[in-house]
Amino acid sequence: MSVGQTFTAPQSNRVRLVVASSVMLTFISFWRAAAVVLNDLGSSAFYAGGIAEEAVGKAAPWFILGVMLFSFAVRAVYVESCSMFTRGGVYRVVKEALGGTFAKLSVSALMFDYILTGPISGVSAGQYITGLLNELMAVGATHGWLPVALIHSGHARQLPMNETSAVFCAAVTIYYWWQNTKGIEESTDKALEVMKITTVMVVLLLGWGIYSAIHLSAPLPPLPVPANLHFSSDALGFLSGTKFATTLGLFGILMAFGHSVLAMSGEETLAQVNREIEHPKLKNLKRAAIVIAIYSLVFTGIVSLLAVMLIPDSVRVPVFRDNLIAGLAMYMVGPLTLKIVFRVFVVIVGFLILSGAINTSIIGSTGVLMRIAEDGVLTDWFRKPHRKFGTSYRIVNLVTALQLFTIIASRGNVITLGEAYAFGVIWSFTFNSLAMLVLRWKYKGERGWKVPINIRIGKVELPVGLFSVFLVLFSTAIVNLFTKSVATKSGVLFAATFYVIFTISERRNKRKQAATEKQMKEHFQLEHQDTIGREALEIRPGGILVTMRDAVNPFALKWSLSRTNTDDQDIVVLTARMMGAGGPEYIDPSEQLFSEHEQMLFTKAVSVAESFGKHISLLVVPAGDIFAALVQTANSLEVTALVSGLSNKMTAQEQAYHVGQAWENLPEPKRQFTFYVVTANGDAQGFHIGPHAPALQADDVQLVHRLWLNFRRDPEMQGLHHSDIVTYALTRLAIEYARDKQETLRDIRRYTKDGSKSTLETPAGIQAGRDRSDYSIPAPRPSSGSADHEN
Repeated sequence: MSVGQTFTAPQSNRVRLVVASSVMLTFISFWRAAAVVLNDLGSSAFYAGGIAEEAVGKAAPWFILGVMLFSFAVRAVYVESCSMFTRGGVYRVVKEALGGTFAKLSVSALMFDYILTGPISGVSAGQYITGLLNELMAVGATHGWLPVALIHSGHARQLPMNETSAVFCAAVTIYYWWQNTKGIEESTDKALEVMKITTVMVVLLLGWGIYSAIHLSAPLPPLPVPANLHFSSDALGFLSGTKFATTLGLFGILMAFGHSVLAMSGEETLAQVNREIEHPKLKNLKRAAIVIAIYSLVFTGIVSLLAVMLIPDSVRVPVFRDNLIAGLAMYMVGPLTLKIVFRVFVVIVGFLILSGAINTSIIGSTGVLMRIAEDGVLTDWFRKPHRKFGTSYRIVNLVTALQLFTIIASRGNVITLGEAYAFGVIWSFTFNSLAMLVLRWKYKGERGWKVPINIRIGKVELPVGLFSVFLVLFSTAIVNLFTKSVATKSGVLFAATFYVIFTISERRNKRKQAATEKQMKEHFQLEHQDTIGREALEIRPGGILVTMRDAVNPFALKWSLSRTNTDDQDIVVLTARMMGAGGPEYIDPSEQLFSEHEQMLFTKAVSVAESFGKHISLLVVPAGDIFAALVQTANSLEVTALVSGLSNKMTAQEQAYHVGQAWENLPEPKRQFTFYVVTANGDAQGFHIGPHAPALQADDVQLVHRLWLNFRRDPEMQGLHHSDIVTYALTRLAIEYARDKQETLRDIRRYTKDGSKSTLETPAGIQAGRDRSDYSIPAPRPSSGSADHEN
């Protein structure tokens, strides 16, 4: 029995149910991790400069630079928290250090941050697109290219910036709501591709911008001293009409810093992706943090400086405040046509990264709420899966509704959104740094890494660096309370509302939990295991792993039971407990709550097995990615077959493709198995997972034999074997592919299209099954009679 295992004495009327504690994860490189974070963090470069200048004046870029430099220290706090056992973002760290009350307060502020991320990013993208359309219509009117209907008083009609941006943002938000309801596929490949395109834009923008600044001898912005700060009335907030802000120089500096702090929004994403960073985790985490720091400093900081240097004062804030990079593109040195083309490129990149941030905000918000739901803070009503898609659609609906309300309430005003957004950003940072400070005193053990500047006096270590970060964050947060009236009112109201919801929901859950645990223990033999293997479930090699997510239609389980003799092969029914973004890598068994949906699944699985008169084992695995979880579990249990129902949003081939990709990413040793996709009417398709002997058609075998006969006519070829011909043909194909990849691909495509071969596009680890003789891995054996043929 493994260390950390809890065991309940078996009873004859109970079914074995093993619950894994370690989350099944996919792993990514630090480059991909950095790309995911920068997709969120980099979006602020498109709007932070304009918002900061509106608030504090022309010296704003220096404060943006200061914030980006300070973000190195904030990121160091996240690296330390990720290097400890308290992984999983602000909520987990604060709960461990300060308890449930502070954790609920911190996650309320964090939710405000996430909810505002979508609207401010979407509205900003709308501002860039609307500004470009208005500019193109103005140019078209000048050259007489526009129809008369689009011209008024000799000028092109202009789209209203805020209203048009709000409509655009709402449309994109609704689109991503539907994608997340169906279950959008999170892809680091997409994040990496977006950052590649963004990097091209950044290099061109900085190179061209610096050249233009030197060519025009453009002066630097005014230095960030109190005399150069010019606060707007909105920026003074509750202090408007007083001399307090201008009489205290340091207070004014803190005010300006606070109005620029949203430039480092998105740091929380680093804690979310940490669990999926590949080995060595801490080293790669620090690498990712360095890449993020340098990229964001160069992109956000220097672009803000160039915008003030190159764009004239007369148009920078009045015209280009909300699409500052587009304005920068128009005031470079060069021909107008080239500048317009570059501006179009800027808008395309802005759309990719800003609209993507809407999706990130929905995923992040859903992940945070799922994580606290798993801790029993939210009731099962929120966790109930969608009947068709299996997603936590009620949480997605809640997040989307709040975002749409925010868009409507703000009427597409980026300044209003930016003011409110900064509230969640600064307070989530403050709670996280305070929690880490408390953990320094609460737990004296060694960390993987610490925020620098730690002075040891005897046996006492003073975390000077960590305390300094907290002090700056806390001071800025307090100043923001008085100077950001919109943020204070909306943020406090929002956080208080969520805190009340969390508190009431948690109390209701505690009352239900005792009854639920009693019922589960009466019907199931519960065991918790750190990791999952055959020994944990007491099964033999070569078993069958069946996935189950629908208690109403368990057709995959029925299909498997009807074709398997459980005296010879064991059947394990698996349910994956999907972990939200930012969840931990290890789940404390005492915190695992069974939802009503999971109880229904387990009860139904046992009922179906009993109706067949056969035995099954039950398994629950926490998962970050469903396909990775299935393949890792299948590999650990050494099963012969993995059986799943047909997805509502994927074809059987697409499901097999993702299973094959997950198999390719497994570390060695990895075992082959057959993946079956079963439809509701009992039909099934089988796919080989892993390398295997190809299923040759009769014509293929005849062709090899004829070639062998022809070659054997040469006296020197008497020792030739059929396998030599196949090996030679494959080697020749590999040489041709290396010499001319495109030509070889064209030939293969032409052959598969014109010939009799399947055109199914699958990764290297998959081959579609055609009939029973095609299976190189045994299918589940029927207990009596013969099984139906699968497609």
